[in-house]
Amino acid sequence: MILKNIFFVLFFLFVHSCLAQESMMSDISPEFMEKLVVAAKSNYPKAKTFDHSIKIAKMNIQKAQLDWLNIVSFIYLYSPTNTADPGVARNSILSGFQAGFSLSIGTILQKPGIVKASREELEIVRLGKDEYFLNIESTVQQRYYLYIQQQYLLNWKAKDLQNAENTLKDIKYKFEKGEESFENYNKAQSTYSSAVQAKIQAESAFLIAKCNLEEIIGEKLERLQ
Repeated sequence: MILKNIFFVLFFLFVHSCLAQESMMSDISPEFMEKLVVAAKSNYPKAKTFDHSIKIAKMNIQKAQLDWLNIVSFIYLYSPTNTADPGVARNSILSGFQAGFSLSIGTILQKPGIVKASREELEIVRLGKDEYFLNIESTVQQRYYLYIQQQYLLNWKAKDLQNAENTLKDIKYKFEKGEESFENYNKAQSTYSSAVQAKIQAESAFLIAKCNLEEIIGEKLERLQ
């Protein structure tokens, strides 16, 4: 009974070890992924356009607020006290400088709405930036997962190639000594050739995934590691 329990424990540990080796979850780093998200928000050109749009929206609010000064207009009139034309009647009350102010009632009524509309435009830009950052965060995470997946698959293909190469060397050695059949030797060569092609394809997929991730974060992965 004790031996049976020991066997089950050893079997469980073996299966757990195999499952751990067949999972890419251990290769995922949430801290590094967060660093990639921060880099994407800082470096990606479209993200920077939102900052400029926010600045423009704030300037429009300031402009709308300062336009209150345009509501009041200063006017003046100069009437000379002495005139060379004897036919012009003299009025001492209206002679000299006269000044006054003019108010635009329509502009006064419209001004609060204009300022409010400018504030709403700023809020729209900010919401657009928030939405974009949510999308870019999701995109970075997806591309990071794909990058880890392709890296994991590449490592497995490299191991398969190494195993196929070792098997081919062993069978070739035995075949040359007459201890192995030509059929098995031919199968080993075919397996090795397939392993080489699979590794090349995995390398290509890995490099493409790396490029796609670097595109969204705006810099090389090596600089952030």
